[in-house]
Amino acid sequence: MEGFHPSMNMSMNMNMSMSMNPSFSYTFPITATASGVSTNITTAPYTTTSTTPWMNSRIWSKLPQRLLDRIIAFLPPPAFFRARSVCKRFYSLLFSNSFLELYLQVSPRFHWFIFFKHKTRSKTHIYKNSNNITDSTSFEGYLFDPNEMTWYRISFALIPSGFSPSSSSSGLVCFVSDESGPKTMLLSNPLLGSIAQLPPTLRPRLFPSIGLTITPSSIDVTVAGDDMISPYAVKNLTSESFHIDASGFYSIWGTTSSLPRLCSLESGRMVYSNGKFYCMNCSPFSVLAYDVATNAWFKIQAPMRRFLRSPNLVECKGKLLLVAAVEKSKLNVPKSLRVWCLQGCGSVWVESERMPQQLYVQFAEMENGNGFECVGNGEFIVIMIKGSDKGLVYDIGRKRWQWIPPCPYAGYDGFELHGFAYEPRLATPVIALLDQLAMPLPQF
Repeated sequence: MEGFHPSMNMSMNMNMSMSMNPSFSYTFPITATASGVSTNITTAPYTTTSTTPWMNSRIWSKLPQRLLDRIIAFLPPPAFFRARSVCKRFYSLLFSNSFLELYLQVSPRFHWFIFFKHKTRSKTHIYKNSNNITDSTSFEGYLFDPNEMTWYRISFALIPSGFSPSSSSSGLVCFVSDESGPKTMLLSNPLLGSIAQLPPTLRPRLFPSIGLTITPSSIDVTVAGDDMISPYAVKNLTSESFHIDASGFYSIWGTTSSLPRLCSLESGRMVYSNGKFYCMNCSPFSVLAYDVATNAWFKIQAPMRRFLRSPNLVECKGKLLLVAAVEKSKLNVPKSLRVWCLQGCGSVWVESERMPQQLYVQFAEMENGNGFECVGNGEFIVIMIKGSDKGLVYDIGRKRWQWIPPCPYAGYDGFELHGFAYEPRLATPVIALLDQLAMPLPQF
């Protein structure tokens, strides 16, 4: 299977000793000497009690290996890496083609989030690498599991300096070059430490909006706005698209299209849903949509656009949602935080949820007008308050609002967390499609 190297000589040092003290933390170092990969995943301390009943070894030791592999394929990543310390065979599963093929078929989707530290008060979602570091070996991300309300820390040892996270899709995180000019992008699987490079864009840009969508057989990237034509020209003029798929067809930034007139892409974030990329347009608020199939942009009017504050677009279960605070100060309408869903016709919004008023009063007091940012994935919407470590998660299926525990690994002195939807995956074979382009990684 492309993208995995069974010859890698992996080593893992795990401290499996657990005392009776129920609070502990664990780290899973994953090291590949053949490619220089070094990835650390650390979980926050939590409390556990042992309730596992006695198991008859005469029965469980005779389970067919295929059945054991199928059980292991359902494990979430932290449990999988713990299981790798059990025996040599479990350890080698990460390099087994047959296991990875089974994993791709049966493994459930885990709707997580990945966050990065970023200096406050930035106008772009291309989060310049500001982890209080000067060398890329310490570059960290923070994974959040909304089901378990647990944080994990993970390092990006192979990402060179001068690159910052810009988007994520299907287990891969996209990093974009910080320097002005044609943009270089890297795709990385943080669990494996793998990395692949996309060709540089054709047009020079500063901080464009970047949209990424990856399927098991294709990669699509759209880069829009912040054209560097001249210091006095309008910046948001054009977009470029990259496509490659398993059939052998690829288009290297060959399709460009003009953005609608008078658009402002300050939000920087793009969301993909049902064949289209969406991003917020500012002053006044509206939604810009890019149809990948027709290579065309168009505008969608936002609901209550004159009364919105901190509007955010998120994608949940294939639906495009708009999350924003509503403030109608001159009318007898209470301030609130609302969620709208874009209907199938593509132009009508329907309010689907509203934060309970008592909770919103508490939220507004903490937010204090600084604004907030939202990320959606699966059944969950995460709302992070700017300039603080406070956040909420909304479970759409259960209609439940819950405060998020602060990330224990991130400092908040002048920094805040910005994030993306993330699905942890042990296998991302689609990245091998880029091998046919045969581009060397940049040297720094």
